[in-house]
Amino acid sequence: MFKHILIPVDGSPTAMAAVDKAAGLAKAFGSAVTAVYVIDPYPFTGVGADFAYGQDQYLSAATAEANSAIDAARERLAGAGIQAEVRVVESHAVWRGILEAAENAGADLVVMGSHGRRGLEKLVLGSVTQSVLSHAKVNTLVVRGETTE
Repeated sequence: MFKHILIPVDGSPTAMAAVDKAAGLAKAFGSAVTAVYVIDPYPFTGVGADFAYGQDQYLSAATAEANSAIDAARERLAGAGIQAEVRVVESHAVWRGILEAAENAGADLVVMGSHGRRGLEKLVLGSVTQSVLSHAKVNTLVVRGETTE
């Protein structure tokens, strides 16, 4: 039914729950799997020499975090018997990077976690999952995480 599954990961327990769900689906359908981590290369704006230095520090830390998350996903998938392709991509909006990665991989299903934020926290932090759902042209399965209130 699904030929290629894309799993956006961010290192969180909720993302790992999505990895587990995607692994089960991949086994059931014989699907190819790609795990992706999206880095926003410019999460803040600024001017001057301090901005450039801060940007370099941010990208270094973000890349290290991305590699850690993607390695954990790869290991979890391998433990389930799934060989997965992994990618770290950059995009100015995480949700846009996820959808571009899905298109580039030829994915016909996105399996992703939702942190279950509500109220002011959701308003302030936004929802990557909601944005993906609003803009996706492929099927998207949302794995619910613990809700925060």
